[in-house]
Amino acid sequence: MSIKQNLHKIQSQIPQHVTLVAVSKTKPNTDIIEAYEAGQRVFGENKIQEMVDKYEALPKDIQWHMIGHVQRNKVKYMAPFVSLIHGVDSFKLLKEIDKEAKKNSRTINCLLQIKIAKEESKFGMSEKDAMQLLQSEAFNNLKNVQITGVMGMATFTDNTSQIENEFLTLKNIFDTLHKQYPNFKTISMGMSGDYQTAIASGSTMIRVGSSIFGSRNYN
Repeated sequence: MSIKQNLHKIQSQIPQHVTLVAVSKTKPNTDIIEAYEAGQRVFGENKIQEMVDKYEALPKDIQWHMIGHVQRNKVKYMAPFVSLIHGVDSFKLLKEIDKEAKKNSRTINCLLQIKIAKEESKFGMSEKDAMQLLQSEAFNNLKNVQITGVMGMATFTDNTSQIENEFLTLKNIFDTLHKQYPNFKTISMGMSGDYQTAIASGSTMIRVGSSIFGSRNYN
């Protein structure tokens, strides 16, 4: 099936309140334009330089989401335009985003990345770390970042009950935080292999790449 057909198939399967982030990492601009012409406006990248290059070349009404692990020294390159940063896993990173957002006279929306997977390779903070960060005076002094929710990645496994349990863990953490921070709106969880489980578990944003664009082009 074409990119357009893949997109429309996924869009027909997801509820209206769920945002589809089309993960375009490693994909050429022609593929992104095909998705764009099919109505998609939200795209996700995991490398800042690749996202910057695409931002400069492609239509300006695209919302670019940074979904990968962020190196602090590269925040300045995306600060002028990024719509949402999914993977904020430390106060140091948040402080850097705030600094660069201020330089660009912007407020940048961010999600706190919570570690729900059993894998050591996954980044993220604990629920306790997230709560301490949000309640700290240092965080309250940041004026150019807005935390709008949480993000998590499930373990890469065929064990669907484990994946479901990890997604439900993130939903419960979100619910706890939402009571104190009513502006939290987003639970970013679910990818090509598990987005239906994620939505059933309460996800409001899914990050789908290969089911739209086909397998990755790793050189």
